[in-house]
Amino acid sequence: MRWILRSKIHKAIVTEADLNYIGSITIDEDLIDKVGFWPGEKVLVVSNTSGARLETYVLVGKRNSGTICMNGAASHLIKVGEEIIIMGFELTDKPLKPKNILVDKDNKFVKYL
Repeated sequence: MRWILRSKIHKAIVTEADLNYIGSITIDEDLIDKVGFWPGEKVLVVSNTSGARLETYVLVGKRNSGTICMNGAASHLIKVGEEIIIMGFELTDKPLKPKNILVDKDNKFVKYL
């Protein structure tokens, strides 16, 4: 069994940060659907801006809003305006073809990678 990349949102821009939320990352529902994330799923978030890396879980944001919000303690590590990659993994004994997407500066779907 191996951990394999299953899905990725590439070059998203953090639009909000809410320190007072209990934790997680809120993601536009349209983007969640395109990559196949589940609410509550553990994801790895990597900042292309600062190099910070953290694990958290997915919360569903308003569809077509472009929302990418770092919540709770994660908002100390990754700030509004940073460019990030959000990755989901799967433990499997078979190779996977990941659903990777590229988004624009407004977090709108551009294309599958």
